[in-house]
Amino acid sequence: MGCVMSIAIGRPAIGNIDRLFFPGMALASAVMLFVGFSRSYFLRSADLPALTALYHLHGALFTAWIALFVAQTALVAGRRPDIHRSVGVAGVVLAAAVFVVGVTVSIETLRRQGGGSVGASDPRSFFAIPLGDIIVFAALVAVAVLQRRRTQTHKRLMLLATISLLTAAIARFLQAGTTGLFLGTDAFVLALVVYDLASRGRVHPATVWGGLMVAGFKPLLYALSGTQAWLAFADALRG
Repeated sequence: MGCVMSIAIGRPAIGNIDRLFFPGMALASAVMLFVGFSRSYFLRSADLPALTALYHLHGALFTAWIALFVAQTALVAGRRPDIHRSVGVAGVVLAAAVFVVGVTVSIETLRRQGGGSVGASDPRSFFAIPLGDIIVFAALVAVAVLQRRRTQTHKRLMLLATISLLTAAIARFLQAGTTGLFLGTDAFVLALVVYDLASRGRVHPATVWGGLMVAGFKPLLYALSGTQAWLAFADALRG
């Protein structure tokens, strides 16, 4: 019994280290968003063409989501779950707006870019990436809301949903090809996997299937984006 007690004392409670990890990941997401979009949005040069109202709304909503995520993790770390739950209602509305505007911007970008050769240079194929981002985001947030009373599941799904939104920022930061931007997003997922193993001795189920959605669904959708069925779907949306 003494041995068990010494182990328990020597190992921090999961709740205590959660209060460091999740706010840390939220801040890392905020930094990545700013760095990735600094030139094209936050510190946009006056020499660049002005953004339309739709793209300004898109940027504002995505920024608001990251800011809300930082605030929500800080509230939990500060032991104010009451405020966290109250603010969460606004978070659901914001998430819905992020989804609707995200899909709209993806389709508008597809229409604006026009056609191209089939493959990575074809906007119709690349359209699968932002569409996959926003679909995964919406799915993970929806399940996270349904699982809000299961805090360990809820916080992981919200983190993974936010990571799903970072693909575009990571792509701009890395200036890499498609494989590079997927791997960049996967690095954030891997951080959660490593944290689970270090803090719990196993990977939480929500990390497993939520992480697979972030790391697996989008590359799979992109792999299908060169098929005739996908190209026809994109053409129909493009009008």
